[in-house]
Amino acid sequence: MDQKMDTDSLEMRLQALESRLYGERRNKSGKPVKCAESLARIQAGLTNTANKRERVKILHKKIEDLMKYLDPQFTDHITLPDAMKLEFILAEEDSLLSEAALLEQVNSLQPLLDSTHIRDVPEHATKLQRLSQIHIKQQDQTEAQSLEVKKLFEEYNKMMFLLSKQFTQWDETLRKAEEAKGIRPVE
Repeated sequence: MDQKMDTDSLEMRLQALESRLYGERRNKSGKPVKCAESLARIQAGLTNTANKRERVKILHKKIEDLMKYLDPQFTDHITLPDAMKLEFILAEEDSLLSEAALLEQVNSLQPLLDSTHIRDVPEHATKLQRLSQIHIKQQDQTEAQSLEVKKLFEEYNKMMFLLSKQFTQWDETLRKAEEAKGIRPVE
């Protein structure tokens, strides 16, 4: 079924392409022009032309040789003698030896990668995931608790301010009453 959908999709895309290329043009029989048919005619024409010409036939036979000559490594193969290749290798001897030492070190450390600790990583990953979720939940709770404490401190400060203001007013009223009666305030 999936293959049929792919075929239908491809066919719809081809029809859209044909309508873009040819518009509403029709072939001699009155049917809409098809890209595939045009390409098949062009291919047949090229094949007929190629078969009629001797040079093209020879070119087709030599195509593998041409591909080999076009390969960038082919020029290195022709132009670099073995002595030169040996010199390149000897020039890179130090880096090759250091790379070999590093590879040996990696090979000697291979048992560490096969240890039970490394094999248990997926199990630890699930535990870590659960702990991460718990940590995020606790952070949210801490933030909510912090907001609640801040709100309580603000209410406390407001209450203390109002009490202080009330005590100041009472002190002022009491002082005025004592002055009116002639009582000296106690110091």
